[in-house]
Amino acid sequence: MSQNWIQHTLRRRRWRPQNQAAALATLGVIIALIIGVLYLSQVSSNATTGRQLADLIAERNELQSMNEQLRAEIAELRSVPRLLARARELGFVPAGQDQIEYLVIEGYNPHRDETVAPLQDEEPQLPVYDESFGGWLQQQLDNLRAQFEGFSNAGE
Repeated sequence: MSQNWIQHTLRRRRWRPQNQAAALATLGVIIALIIGVLYLSQVSSNATTGRQLADLIAERNELQSMNEQLRAEIAELRSVPRLLARARELGFVPAGQDQIEYLVIEGYNPHRDETVAPLQDEEPQLPVYDESFGGWLQQQLDNLRAQFEGFSNAGE
C-alpha cells in the first residue's frame, strides 16, 4: 500500500522545467547566502584580529616610550653632580689630606707586570668515557661466565 502511495505521488508531481528552474534558482540563492555569511564571518574575524593587533602595537609603543623616559630619569639620578649633591645633603664632605689614611701592605708591588691573580692548579683530568654498548655487553657476558665458572668450580 505504501509503495502505491509513493508512486502515485511521484507520478502526479513530475518535475516541470519551470519547477526545476525555480528549485535551482532557490538552491543557488541559498548557497550564495551561505558563502556570503561565511565570507562575512571570516572578514569580521580578520578585522577584529587586526584591531587587537593595532591596540597591542600601540600599547607596546607606549611602554617603550615609558621605559625610555625611566632610563633617562635613572641616568639623571646617577649623574655625578647629582650624587655629589645628595652626598652633601646626607652630611658627607670631601676628605682632606689629613683625613686620608694609607695602609702599607708588605709584599705588594703596585708596579708589577702581572695584575691577575694566579689561577689555582687545574683539577685532575677525569677519565674519558669511551664505553660503547658492545663493550658494555661484552663486559656483562664476561661477568656472567665468571659467575657460572665460580658456581661450577664450587660444586666440584
